[in-house]
Amino acid sequence: MFFTIPTLMTWTRIVAIPLIVGVFYLPLEPVTRNLIATVMFVVFALTDWLDGYLARKLNQMSSFGAFLDPVADKFLVCASLLVLVHLDRADVFVALIIIGREIAISALREWMAQIGASRSVAVHMLGKVKTTVQMVAIPFLLYDGRLFGMIDTRAWGNVLIWVAAVLTVWSMVYYLQKALPEIRARVK
Repeated sequence: MFFTIPTLMTWTRIVAIPLIVGVFYLPLEPVTRNLIATVMFVVFALTDWLDGYLARKLNQMSSFGAFLDPVADKFLVCASLLVLVHLDRADVFVALIIIGREIAISALREWMAQIGASRSVAVHMLGKVKTTVQMVAIPFLLYDGRLFGMIDTRAWGNVLIWVAAVLTVWSMVYYLQKALPEIRARVK
């Protein structure tokens, strides 16, 4: 099911990455670039929820879609974090924590799948909360201004991205603890 509606929506998140990055190279006012990048990120991030909903509703779930969906999310988040570090709106340490965790847990999941123990590292609510906090923090940092004349998005975005970093470490520890019995059984 390579070309189902949900899978095509997932592909749009991957295609969105150079578009969001490219906005910051356009000869536009910084406020305009920030707004365009923020709107694009929010629209494409919402496709994460929508593609899952449609896959279930249209009975178009597939193993390829299940593989591609988290990959698209990770690409979108990691690329956006790199842009934010480049723009000096996010700390490089936060980006390293989040990107490093994504690589480590992806590798762990791959290994657990190879040994037939993928259920031990299945997606948990903690990982979903972490992703949600990231998906709120990133557009705040991309916008980098006052929302409705009152909300300092850089300040709130920085608080939220640090909360996301803490949740990132917490969720990584959780997944490693869940995998530890399988790891101990295999490494003897």
